Amino acid sequence: MTTLDETDRRILARLQLRCDEPLDDLGQHIGLSRNAVWRRIKALEERGILKDRVALVNPAAVGLGLMVFIQVRAAHHSADWLDQFRRAVRAIPEILGVYRMTGDLDYLIRARVSDMADYDRLYQRLIEMVEMGDVSASFVMEELKEGQALPL
Repeated sequence: MTTLDETDRRILARLQLRCDEPLDDLGQHIGLSRNAVWRRIKALEERGILKDRVALVNPAAVGLGLMVFIQVRAAHHSADWLDQFRRAVRAIPEILGVYRMTGDLDYLIRARVSDMADYDRLYQRLIEMVEMGDVSASFVMEELKEGQALPL
C-alpha cells in the first residue's frame, strides 16, 4: 500500500468528483499553486495511484438503461478455459466488469444492455465464444447507489 499525505488525499478526493476542474481552481481549493498541483498529479500518475481520468456517461441517455449481473460457473477449471473466457469477456463491449468469486459462483459479470432482447444477444455471443458450465442472470430494478469515488 502506498502512503499518501493529506494533500494528496485532498487532490484525489477532488479529482474523483470532477477530473476536469481547472488546475487553478483545484489549487485554490487545496491551497497550492497551479504548478504544485500539476506536479503532484503527475507524481500520482507515475506512482500508479491515479489510473485514468474519464467522463461518466448516463447509461439510460445512450440506450443502455438495463444493468445485468451474470453469474457464471466455469465449464472447466483449466488455464485454457480461463484464457478463452478472458478473451471472450474482453471482446464484448457491453461487459463492464468481470470478477472471479469465492463460494459457489466462479465469476460475476456486470453488463449494460438496452433491454432483454439485447441481453439475449449478449448471452448468445458469450456462449458462442466460450463453453459455460452454468449461467444465470439477475436484472437491476433500481440503482440505490452507484459510484466510483473511493473513500479517502
